[in-house]
Amino acid sequence: MTYTLQQLSDFEDIRTLKHRYFRGIDTADLALLDTLFTDDLVVEYRGGDYRVNLTGRADMIEFLANSFNAQAVAMHHGHMPEIELTGPDSATGIWYLEDIFISLGQRRHTMGSAIYRDVYRREDGRWKIARTEYDRIIEVVRPLGPDERITAHHLAKAGRPTDQVRDISHLISFT
Repeated sequence: MTYTLQQLSDFEDIRTLKHRYFRGIDTADLALLDTLFTDDLVVEYRGGDYRVNLTGRADMIEFLANSFNAQAVAMHHGHMPEIELTGPDSATGIWYLEDIFISLGQRRHTMGSAIYRDVYRREDGRWKIARTEYDRIIEVVRPLGPDERITAHHLAKAGRPTDQVRDISHLISFT
């Protein structure tokens, strides 16, 4: 298939959008994250023992701010994007996620992979995430070993301070 210059530009803009999302959550860059989602965003994350369901950009920012806080260490990589333009201002994407999440408060280390399925919409000339969901492929949860030391911890200074973390149990459920 031959793509137009505009289509190639759209693919690159959508890839950059998703890369910013991963960087934004790992660095608790809430100002950046606030620019990446539509107001009517829909989120569904299905993990091994949790489900996240929320609607709206404000709830997503609150969920992320409380999840990626000063007691967390995180790394998210998105690989192998499959992006399809579905209209002049709409697209879908499938991404393979590889991630690590460490909860220092719970001394728990989670690592795994998931398949993201996204819907994108161009608003005011910028691509945004309108829907995002994932299903875990692998999820391994283990205690953080007593000998393991965290020697670099960006979220300790950039994430929401522990005493300001809010209850988000209305957005996430555990099985």
